[in-house]
Amino acid sequence: MIALLAIGLLLLQAAVFTGHTELVVLPVIVTDAHGHRVAGLTQENFRVLEDGRPQPISVFRYGDAPITLGLIVDRSQSMRPKTRALLISISALLQASRPDDELFAVAVNDGASPVLSGARPFTNDVNELLTALTAVPAAGRTALYDGVAEGLQQLERGHGEKRALIVVSDGGDNASRRTYDEIMALARRSDAVIYAIGLLGTPPAEEDEDSGLLKRLCRDTGGVAYFPGTNQEIAAMSAEIGRDLREQYTLGFTPGERTDEHAFRKIDVTVTGAGLGRLHVRTRTGYLVKP
Repeated sequence: MIALLAIGLLLLQAAVFTGHTELVVLPVIVTDAHGHRVAGLTQENFRVLEDGRPQPISVFRYGDAPITLGLIVDRSQSMRPKTRALLISISALLQASRPDDELFAVAVNDGASPVLSGARPFTNDVNELLTALTAVPAAGRTALYDGVAEGLQQLERGHGEKRALIVVSDGGDNASRRTYDEIMALARRSDAVIYAIGLLGTPPAEEDEDSGLLKRLCRDTGGVAYFPGTNQEIAAMSAEIGRDLREQYTLGFTPGERTDEHAFRKIDVTVTGAGLGRLHVRTRTGYLVKP
């Protein structure tokens, strides 16, 4: 009996992080009034509401775990003057990875293409991925939405306990077949967090740059969009994303029975406890039930 229970628990733990079950998985960052991450919280400190209804937390953990991480890298013509900044960001992001992470990248210009071969969609070799990305020339327009959609679909084939996309771009889109609403629907059906490093010009170019797009995409999935102004800030903010991914709480719950199977369900997560003070919680704003 004990052996059967142990096997059942292992199967449950594996199912939680696949993203293909009824469990809703929430990556949660908690910070104090100074913006510092807060560790040491317990499950009892958290409260999860789905459309205003309290949900029992069935999965709780904190800290590092293998990640399936995808980089969506803008290699359009508008990014040509920003090539050095882009390489600094990519290098810093990849250096934060661990040997048991799954890495991939999608290059964006007139279309969206994985930079690794189809036979090996993931790698844990940072140099391999960096070499493949630098071999893509900056040219053409920007199919950024298509790139994010490609990345979200590839994340579904990963095996990491956490999933994240990081967009490195100036934020403009002028070539996608996908729409913003379509990629938001994909993101809301995924348990992925989306971050962005927005490399804008000085002053920003109205036609090719869109900081608002990057902000919305990240906010709705529980991530953050950064807009560094110097090479030092690029490296620091890229490293900050790496720390964010490693110092998360993971909460999971089973959604209640509803008749609106495809409706968007709003999520609120709060943290309370004696002596904790005012804390800020960052997580996804909600999710769409998978068909």
